Amino acid sequence: MSIKKKDNKPEKVFIFDTTLRDGEQSPGCSMTIQEKKKMAAKLFELGVDIVEAGFPVASSGDFEAVHAICQEFSTMRVAALARSCRQDIEVAAKALEGCLHPRIHTFIATSDVHLEYKLKKSRTQVTDEAVSAVAKARNYSDDVEFSPEDGSRTDPQFLLTILTAVVDAGATTINIPDTVGYSVPTEFGGLISRVVEALGHKCQISVHCHDDLGLAVANSIAGICAGARQVECTINGIGERSGNCALEEVAMILKTREDLFHLATDIDTRHLYSASQLLSSIIGFGVQPNKAIVGANAFSHEAGIHQDGFLKERTTYEIIRPETVGVPASKIVLGKHSGRHGLRARCEELGWKLSTDQLEKLYQRFISFADRKKGVLDQEILLMIAEITGLRKEDHREHSGQPLLGATL
Repeated sequence: MSIKKKDNKPEKVFIFDTTLRDGEQSPGCSMTIQEKKKMAAKLFELGVDIVEAGFPVASSGDFEAVHAICQEFSTMRVAALARSCRQDIEVAAKALEGCLHPRIHTFIATSDVHLEYKLKKSRTQVTDEAVSAVAKARNYSDDVEFSPEDGSRTDPQFLLTILTAVVDAGATTINIPDTVGYSVPTEFGGLISRVVEALGHKCQISVHCHDDLGLAVANSIAGICAGARQVECTINGIGERSGNCALEEVAMILKTREDLFHLATDIDTRHLYSASQLLSSIIGFGVQPNKAIVGANAFSHEAGIHQDGFLKERTTYEIIRPETVGVPASKIVLGKHSGRHGLRARCEELGWKLSTDQLEKLYQRFISFADRKKGVLDQEILLMIAEITGLRKEDHREHSGQPLLGATL
C-alpha cells in the first residue's frame, strides 16, 4: 500500500546502524578498536544517521572503542548501549564524552518469560527501573532511546504502559525489538501501529528486528509502513544467532520502491558493496553468493533465457543497476544453463565475431564441456574457438589484437 504525503517530498527514514554493537555480538564477529574505527569511517561515508558503537560497560575494549569513535568522528551521532541501571548509564555517558551528538540507548526486558526466568522481577519493578534509567540518562544527553527487550512478545497493554512512562521520563526514541525474530509482518506491523498511535506524536518510533525466521527485513518494512521512522540494522545483516535486519536490503527496498512507499534514507547506496566487502575482510567471512544486494551472484546471470533478455534490455532481469550499490558491473556467467546469445556476447568481448555456423559448433562443444564442470573459464572458451576456427595463438593476435590468454595448441 502506498504511503501518502501532502507534499511530493519523500519522508525520511533514519538508519540506526548497530554493526559495531549487535553485529559484533555474533559469534566470530568481534572487532578490535582499530577495526571498529575503520568500519565507523565507512559507515560515516555511507551516510548512516546513528552509529551504535558498542556496549561500554561490557568490557574495557568496548568502552575504549566507543570513546575512540567519539573522539575521531565527533560530529557523528554515536549511541552507546546501557542496561537500565545507574552504573551502565554512567559508563555509557563517560564513553560518549567528546561526541557532539551523543545518544544513550538504554533497555530492559519486558516480556513475561524474561521477567519470570531471567530478571525475576515484577512489571512494576521493571517499569520503575526503566523510568529511573531514562531520567538519569537525560542528565547526560538530550537524546535518549529506550528499548523494551523482547518487545514483540510483551503483553501489548503492559508494553504501552511502560513506554508511556519512559516517554514521560524523557525518552526521545522508542525502539521496539523483535528480539528473537518471533513476529511475522502483519503482527509486527499491527504492534507498531498501536505504538505510533499512542506515542508517535511525542517521540521517534524505531524497530529492531532479528532474522530467526528469516523475516527481519520484512518485519522492519512492516514497521516502517506502520509509521516507524527509524530502523535498526547491520551491514550484511550480521548479529546474534541468525542476524539482524540487513541495512543494504532496507536501503535498497526504500530506494527502488520509492514509488510505493514515498520514503527515503540518506544512505549513499554507491558505498553499500564496499561497506559489505570491508566488513567481510574485518570479520573474516563474507555473505552467501545469493545474498541480496551485495552477494557475488546478485548481478550475475547464467540461465540462457535470462541472458538473452538481459542482453536485449537490462531491466528484463535487473531491477537495480549494479553501480547504484557500488558493484562495478553485471556479469554474464557461462555454464550449462547458458544460451547462444550469452556465448556470442562473451566471444565478442574476447575479440571474436563468429559466423552462425561457427557459433553453433562452439555452442555444442561448450554445452558438452559445461555439463562436466561448474562454470567455464574464458581461457577454455578461447581454446574451443581456436579448435573450431583452426587459428593458432599467433593467428588470433593478428585477428583481434588480443593474446589467447596463455592457451597452448
